[in-house]
Amino acid sequence: MASSATSNTPIEDAIQAKITEALKPSTLEIFNDSSKHAHHRPMVGSTSKETHFRLVITSDAFKSKMQPARHRIIYQLLQDEMAQEGGIHALQLRTMTLEEEQRLRERERQNSANAAEAS
Repeated sequence: MASSATSNTPIEDAIQAKITEALKPSTLEIFNDSSKHAHHRPMVGSTSKETHFRLVITSDAFKSKMQPARHRIIYQLLQDEMAQEGGIHALQLRTMTLEEEQRLRERERQNSANAAEAS
């Protein structure tokens, strides 16, 4: 059933849609950290609740690309949201391939196991 209600999170919705369509991520985590930065000088007078985002993206589209190239892909996808008034002011990115994510998870498991043994 279609809804005529306007989204309360249009920027986040656009991030989700654009990244999903272009990169087909196996992991896409979107964190809206705007409330943590509302008191910063550049945010004075802004009524937007969607200015600061932290993204974790795992995609095969990042294979053979260094971090700066991966970040450029994201910035290109979100250029409209970054340019608009009340849009994205800050974007923190963590971009990985599936293999990099698997290695990270394995290190985290190993560190947890080591910590449990030490206690």
